[in-house]
Amino acid sequence: MEKNSEIILKLDGVEPLDLFGINDAKLNVLKAAFPDLVITTRGSIVKLSGNKKDSQNAKAKIEMMLRIINKHDNLTLQAVQELVGGGNPIQGKLGKNGKTIVHGRDGRVIKAKTKNQKRLVDSSTDNDIVFAIGPAGTGKTYVAVAMAVKALRNRLVKKIILTRPAVEAGESLGFLPGDMKDKVDPYLRPLYDALDDLIHPERLKQFITNRVIEVAPLAFMRGRTLDNAFVILDEAQNATSVQLKMFLTRLGPNAKCIVTGDLTQIDLPRNQYSGLGKALDLLGGVKGIDIVRMSKDDVVRHRLVKKIIEAYENEFKKRQEEE
Repeated sequence: MEKNSEIILKLDGVEPLDLFGINDAKLNVLKAAFPDLVITTRGSIVKLSGNKKDSQNAKAKIEMMLRIINKHDNLTLQAVQELVGGGNPIQGKLGKNGKTIVHGRDGRVIKAKTKNQKRLVDSSTDNDIVFAIGPAGTGKTYVAVAMAVKALRNRLVKKIILTRPAVEAGESLGFLPGDMKDKVDPYLRPLYDALDDLIHPERLKQFITNRVIEVAPLAFMRGRTLDNAFVILDEAQNATSVQLKMFLTRLGPNAKCIVTGDLTQIDLPRNQYSGLGKALDLLGGVKGIDIVRMSKDDVVRHRLVKKIIEAYENEFKKRQEEE
């Protein structure tokens, strides 16, 4: 008769709720798979008591569950069910689609949806600096943030830095309530929204507190060296030439960068000029730098957004011709 064994596991860096689910839903799936095994939990400690074979198998399942959380910041009930049934939820989901970027916080697959989104993914993999240029709704920022999260999860970088020019689009910073952070955060909200969709709230809060993920206005980049980081400059059309040069020369030898912008939505004051067009002209032929131009065909928002973009593009071209 096989002797009983006892295995004790410590959950370092993982919340028990993430691992075992609300009301222990995921833990109960594991218990049902090993009915002869006694599985007890207390805080971050898991104890497995039973015959040696069951204990070792359950330990292997829990370790796989922990790897899924560390890799994807999330563990779905379905993934646990697949795992105890003998499947490999990580391999299965990633193997079906070569353009899968990451898994979102709810376990859903985040992938490139259009031709130019796929090109942005490929270009960011092959180049250190990529300019993603195109109208609103084409997923520029979302894909860029997803690529940054992927790089962080795969330990290709140590941190993510997301920045935007704090330029007023019809409103004044001075009239907004609160301190400087309160005044600036509304301008950075789209970046936070993308992060919220990709990373579990508690993990995201931890990353921001520990400065693994930093979201800050462009002016805060001056004087820094951005190394071992995936850096995203969003809304670059609202940066002047001086600001863009300052930002691009901050990059360290082990940095990746995506610059997003829409030349038809410049919010700079009349006495200032966007530096994005000049940067594209100057840097377009430099090795290691690529430009991905997106169009209304890449819009993934409401069907009318394409029509709206088309109307404004026509007006923009007409104005350029008149000038």
